[in-house]
Order: sequence, then C-alpha cells, then structure tokens
Amino acid sequence: MKNRLARVCEVLKRELGILATRDLDFHGDLVTISTVDITPDLKQAHVYVSALGSAGAGRRALEAFEKNRLHFQTEISRRVQIKHTPHLHFHLDESIERGTRVIGIMEELGLLDESKK
Repeated sequence: MKNRLARVCEVLKRELGILATRDLDFHGDLVTISTVDITPDLKQAHVYVSALGSAGAGRRALEAFEKNRLHFQTEISRRVQIKHTPHLHFHLDESIERGTRVIGIMEELGLLDESKK
C-alpha cells in the first residue's frame, strides 16, 4: 500500500508541475513543486511549493496556486485515474531558502572548506 501512495504522490507532483508551467506565470521566479503528501484514503493532498527569486516570491506563488486550486483539481481528475480526486492543500516549502541561508552563514564564519563549494 505504501508503494501505491508513493507512486500516486509522484504522479501528482509531475502533473501539477506540468500544469503550473503551462498555466501560471511567476514573473521570472523559480517555482517548483517540491513534495506531495497524500492521505491514505486519497482524499487530501498536501502540495509543498518552493520559490526562489525576488522578495515575496513564495507568497505570490502560493497565492497563484490557491487561486487556481479548482482548475488544478479539475485537470488532475482528467489526467490521473484514481478513485477520488484529492482536495489540494498548498503549503510553502522554505527548506531550500533555509539551506541557502545556513550555507551563507557558514561561509561568513569560515566554516566551509573551499573544496566543498
């Protein structure tokens, strides 16, 4: 059963990425679907979105996804054959931004070995 959930998550991630690229404009910001987690009953999907670029890119990306939630759910129901079309919940994934900030601090403190850059 866990393998099935993992496969469904990967399919949703791929399809949402295609839809986002095709249907949304992020004005030069780099926006990706980093992870999709789905409940075992396949009724709820938590979609984690990461954004790099101008200030407020993550907030704007999340707003764009929220605004187009019904469109994405409709497209998912057409493209993915599963018993229930999951309700999409969008969340901002700040792990990339956090990692970049930590690396910057480590560089400032001289803690990074030059060969690892």
